[in-house]
Parts: sequence; C-alpha cells; structure tokens
Amino acid sequence: MSDARVLAAEAVESHVRAFFEGHSVEVVDYDLGPGRREVVPDLRVLVVGPGPRSDSWAYVTAGCWAAMEKDGHGLEFVMTAHVRDQRFIELMAMIAYYHCGGHQLDLERSMPIGEPWVPGSNCDHLLISLPYLHGPELEHCPVPGGHARILWTLPVTTAEIEFRRRHGHEELEQLFDKAETIPTDPFRASVA
Repeated sequence: MSDARVLAAEAVESHVRAFFEGHSVEVVDYDLGPGRREVVPDLRVLVVGPGPRSDSWAYVTAGCWAAMEKDGHGLEFVMTAHVRDQRFIELMAMIAYYHCGGHQLDLERSMPIGEPWVPGSNCDHLLISLPYLHGPELEHCPVPGGHARILWTLPVTTAEIEFRRRHGHEELEQLFDKAETIPTDPFRASVA
C-alpha cells in the first residue's frame, strides 16, 4: 500500500471511529481476488457495532477514495443493516468494485445487486443517498490532501428505482418519509 493510500485509509478509519465513539469497530481487509484486486487494491470494510449513536450495524468502505480521488475529492460508502453478517461486508466490496471499476457512483445514482439484499427481501438495488441516519458529521471526512464524502447505500426495490427514473430522486425520498420506511428492514414493503 502506498503511503498516500495508507494515510487516506487511516484517516477514514479514524473519522469513523471518532464518529461512532462507544461502538465496536472491526477492520476487515477485503481482497477482491485475482483480476479485481487492482481496481481497489487496499480495500477495507469497517464494521461498526450497535452503540450510543445507533442500534444498527454500519458497514463503511475505506479504499475507494484512494482508488478514485480527483483533485483530492472522492467517495466512500456506508450501509446500515439490522445485523452483523458477512453478506454486508461482501456487498460493500461489490459497491467498491462497481464504483472503482468503471461504473462511478455518486449521489442519486443506483446500482443493481442482481439478487435480493438478503434472502426473501424485495430490495435488489442500492440507491446512493445522503447518510440521513448519521448526518453530515459522518458524511464529511477529511483525508490528507483532500476530502472524502461518505454516502449511504440504501437498499431499494426495482419498482422504487423505476419510480425515481420517472419522478426524480426527491419524490422517491418523500415517499420513503411518508411511508415512514425503516431502511434497515430487509422485508419492508416497496413504497412504489
């Protein structure tokens, strides 16, 4: 790992640990394997247990910024889930590879998962959104030589993605608010 990548990953980890003070934070080095490793060579997934800020689990990438930054700015991603499961670590690796491997994600974009978020869930896409559950304190992460923005990967249904394409991101978010959607519920009903 180059010095800049090490410093960037350490800055993201430090930021996440400070934000989630009082929570357990496990660092999982994730090797994407042959043919993919070069895309995000130093990927880590930070697994944050429940605690004073949230009763849910959070999974945060560290390594996307170093692989994709432009002029000191780049992204990392957070997913919030109801349990600790290897499945969510693998999904974060999938997001990192998708983003850094030619399908650059950003706010209001989406990514197909290709299968349910968890078995039996209707959610089969991830929508990139502001980290509403955690706020701007988590979203804005200083790194040496720049800034990482940590965006939320919200599990959504195909119908919700189609609604967003027709009516816009803001309209979809209003539907989530009106339905009082619990974003960590893998078996929630589609709002569209």
